[in-house]
Amino acid sequence: MIYFKTAEEVLFQWVSRVCSGNADDIAALYNASAVLIPTFTPHTVTTPEGVRNYFGQLASRDGLGVRLHNKALRKQSLSDTLHTLSGICSFEFEVDQVLLSFPSRFTFVIDISLEQPILHHHSSQVPRNLS
Repeated sequence: MIYFKTAEEVLFQWVSRVCSGNADDIAALYNASAVLIPTFTPHTVTTPEGVRNYFGQLASRDGLGVRLHNKALRKQSLSDTLHTLSGICSFEFEVDQVLLSFPSRFTFVIDISLEQPILHHHSSQVPRNLS
């Protein structure tokens, strides 16, 4: 059974759910054995409860949103149902009542044959140039 038509559909659902701010809806996309290496904490998350807690904390930020940079999106198909997506997005939320943007790079490993298709997710803020 295929639960999602494409890996991109999963990514667009993830963006929509992050913007809606419901941690349970976001966490529902992550497989029970998923690994999350999140943007805003140094700790790797390996449990469904940890995924929910991380996104619950993120969702508590006023003005939370995420915007994909569609031209930077790259897909690698490993099989008919297993894909990696990588690219750039920008998280936005308020810090001390000022809306800030945090450009970040991401990689997802997604199996569209699974009801909870995100198997691995790594995200980090884009570092500044050394020069």
